[in-house]
Amino acid sequence: MTIKNIALALMCSVSGTALAEQCAPSEWGPADQIGAANRVTPERTIAAAALVKQGASHPLGIVITPGMPAYPPRYTQLQVVQPEQHFRTDSTERFGWNATVNDDLVQMWLGTGPQLDGLGHLGEAGEFYNCNKGKDFSSITGLKRLDISQVPPMVARGVMIDMAKHFGVDHLNAAQPISTLDIQGAMRTQKVTVGEGDVILLHTGWTDAMLEAEPAKWGATIPGIDNEAARFLASLKPLAVGADTWGLGAVPSKPGDKVFYDHAILLKENGIYILETMDTGRLARESVQEFMFVLGQPRLKGAVQMIINPVAMW
Repeated sequence: MTIKNIALALMCSVSGTALAEQCAPSEWGPADQIGAANRVTPERTIAAAALVKQGASHPLGIVITPGMPAYPPRYTQLQVVQPEQHFRTDSTERFGWNATVNDDLVQMWLGTGPQLDGLGHLGEAGEFYNCNKGKDFSSITGLKRLDISQVPPMVARGVMIDMAKHFGVDHLNAAQPISTLDIQGAMRTQKVTVGEGDVILLHTGWTDAMLEAEPAKWGATIPGIDNEAARFLASLKPLAVGADTWGLGAVPSKPGDKVFYDHAILLKENGIYILETMDTGRLARESVQEFMFVLGQPRLKGAVQMIINPVAMW
């Protein structure tokens, strides 16, 4: 081989490597900012509504308590205030009646308690969903792309996979990993099927058992999916994946896994939303395997994530 041919081969090799490392646009095109929310269609909404047969409903958001444990340095503080309200003497004159009012304000991180992780929440090496570079859209005053306000109402078929029941326990252990085989086994024995655009919730029993009894332990570690299980769940093409834990993957992760990398797999690589600290206890107790899932999150412009209270109906 001549020197010219060697140089050409090296150039092709380098070029091929560069192309292989280039980010590929999502299946919804390079301009898309809502990812798997594109899977919410009129047909799937109608099918989800047909699941409501008993007229039962359940709030999936746990109660947020000021001072509750959260991923550091997150916190929640609430103040009820009466700025000149209880002591005004001119309310009758101003309003035509004697008004007495309470107001409130809250200081908190929006990633506390039951939450929706948006597509601008987590990326890898400076890159987020659909090849968006963090330096191009992240600002201290709010995200310029991929913010939570763009997410349309999530109306979908929801499914609950009871991992605690699968293992024959009230709750999984701290840092217990959940594998693809575990999920598949639970789905098979519980007769759970997952369709494109569904919302998948995993019940571990962790929050029911630990949040009040051992809050420090609840906030320090969680059972959850391993990295490979995140890829399996993504392959099912859901709208969102969630659990009754403050994260989704096991913390700490099992040997060989990357902690929180399930977020990168779902959010960055696949545009699939993550639901955290979901209240799945009643669904597990009543063996509610499928339901209508409805979420309309507060549309705060520029927000990365949002505290939520989705509703399950069946």
